[in-house]
Amino acid sequence: MSGIPVGISTCLLGKEVRHDGGHKHSRYCTQVLSRHFEFRAICPELEAGLGVPRPAIHLREHPDGMRLTETKGSADHTRAMQEFIDRILPNLSELRGYILMAKSPSCGMERIKVHNPEGQVIRRDGQGMFAEALMRAYPLMPVEEEGRLNDDTLRENFIERVFAYDDWMQNVAGKNLCAKALIEFHTRHKFQLLAHSEKIYRQLGPMLSDLKSDALETIANRYIQGFMEAMTKKVSRGSHMNVLQHLMGYLRDAMGSEDRKVLVEQIEAYGRGEVPLIVPMTLLRMAQRREPVDYLNLQHYLSPYPDELGLRNKV
Repeated sequence: MSGIPVGISTCLLGKEVRHDGGHKHSRYCTQVLSRHFEFRAICPELEAGLGVPRPAIHLREHPDGMRLTETKGSADHTRAMQEFIDRILPNLSELRGYILMAKSPSCGMERIKVHNPEGQVIRRDGQGMFAEALMRAYPLMPVEEEGRLNDDTLRENFIERVFAYDDWMQNVAGKNLCAKALIEFHTRHKFQLLAHSEKIYRQLGPMLSDLKSDALETIANRYIQGFMEAMTKKVSRGSHMNVLQHLMGYLRDAMGSEDRKVLVEQIEAYGRGEVPLIVPMTLLRMAQRREPVDYLNLQHYLSPYPDELGLRNKV
């Protein structure tokens, strides 16, 4: 594959597969993310055999469980959808992330309307049938709704998680698992982890200090669960400032007093919200290029994804 394999709701690629024969083309996905992600498009409703166009469907909660039924009438498509889900889920293990269509009774990640057996809305905290099964089967996989990618912070967080999860799956998981691979992964992502959650950062480091305390696979599973949980947490400006100051300490010999003064000023300006993260980050990277510190060359925090995505220009 030329890019990282990521699942996506087919309608977001501009394909006319929605119940009304329309689409929900996301230009950000097709024009920006497609340069780095190899999309695998899935429309659960179409692939479950509902056809295009098709009657609109919604979720109805019955005493015996959730049903996927047509909004007008009583036609029930729960079995067809469940059979599709059972068939497709085992084939999605190679994916490193998933972008879902919001508000869909099949693909919606959250805030989906749930109706009673008579078709009246009783709550708005449901999940689409396919989305729920996907997240239950692959709890570590980064999943996001396309609409939420319009938020600068959520977009940056999702893409950062996809690249980190891809690193884990390629270099640590499965047949690649060994003590060396696990320690090297932690080393690469140490400052990302610190930025997202100092609490989890302080839990995971000691976990790796004695790799003979349990089976390596058991330790690795506990580690990546904690790591991916930490990565979902929003990074505050204060946390980024803390990490930037840590990194500056490694570069004290590579920077003159005037350069250090400018960097401190820009870190503080970032903390006040006057400049984006890319400004102090660029100064740090310039210092690192002038006199490279081997340890910092390993740190993905400095370049967690391709620069051309421009994500740190907005956070």
